[in-house]
Amino acid sequence: MSRKVKVIVTAGYGTNCERETAYACKKAGAEQVDIVHLSDLIYGQARLDAYHLLCLPGGFLDGDHLGAAQAGAHRFRYARVKESGERLLDQLLKLIGQGGLIIGICNGFQLLVKLGLLPGFGGNYDQRLTSLTYNDSGRFEDRWVKLKINTNSPCVFTKGLETLYLPVRHGEGKFVTKDEEVLERLKQNQQIVCQYVDPKTGAPTQVYPYNPNGSLEAIAGICDETGRIFGLMPHPEAYNHFTNHPRWRRGEEDLLGLVIFKNAVAYIRENLL
Repeated sequence: MSRKVKVIVTAGYGTNCERETAYACKKAGAEQVDIVHLSDLIYGQARLDAYHLLCLPGGFLDGDHLGAAQAGAHRFRYARVKESGERLLDQLLKLIGQGGLIIGICNGFQLLVKLGLLPGFGGNYDQRLTSLTYNDSGRFEDRWVKLKINTNSPCVFTKGLETLYLPVRHGEGKFVTKDEEVLERLKQNQQIVCQYVDPKTGAPTQVYPYNPNGSLEAIAGICDETGRIFGLMPHPEAYNHFTNHPRWRRGEEDLLGLVIFKNAVAYIRENLL
């Protein structure tokens, strides 16, 4: 593959955070960052597996019809690429097989779980075991949250991190699982990457608004067993400058969300170039 770090950010059909995400990747050091409309992928004008990192950004893919990212998941699973006849899911699996990285943010996280790419137990990326559903508050949540990062997680994107402070903006962010066995396996495999915490105690919490949606075990993000596929509800790309912080005028500042993307770029340079 190219000696340049190549990133693809998908866009279209209701996605609305592609520019922020692309900007974050460029700031993180990626030499080539392409925003590609999903229709261009279906018409074969670009390929997912031609890149090192796939970013599935936030927004309201297909208007969240049938549930957040549900219609989008059907497109990836069943739509056939013109001429080649491949599914977009086939290209996703090739990207994973090549050692590539995938991050799904908010709506992108919803897409990953509805496709079955997460949690991806045993390398099975075709089985849906978890979901993200309506917030317990019954409304759209737009606020900043404190996150605890699991330092034992294999996640490539959060290497070296312990906490983050990031914004959320979603109506369907409550993480749920098929059954208790799935939840226990996530814990045993250290696939729970980040959790919503009480900012005073630093402990995972179910208390609103610190946990903005009521997620089981205060889960804000998970990865697959390899650590190369990561989904989270908070928006790291939205904290790309210290003035984004809600209290920056008071001199308060936290670690920029850009660190998530810098870790990805560093991994690609070390392992894929």
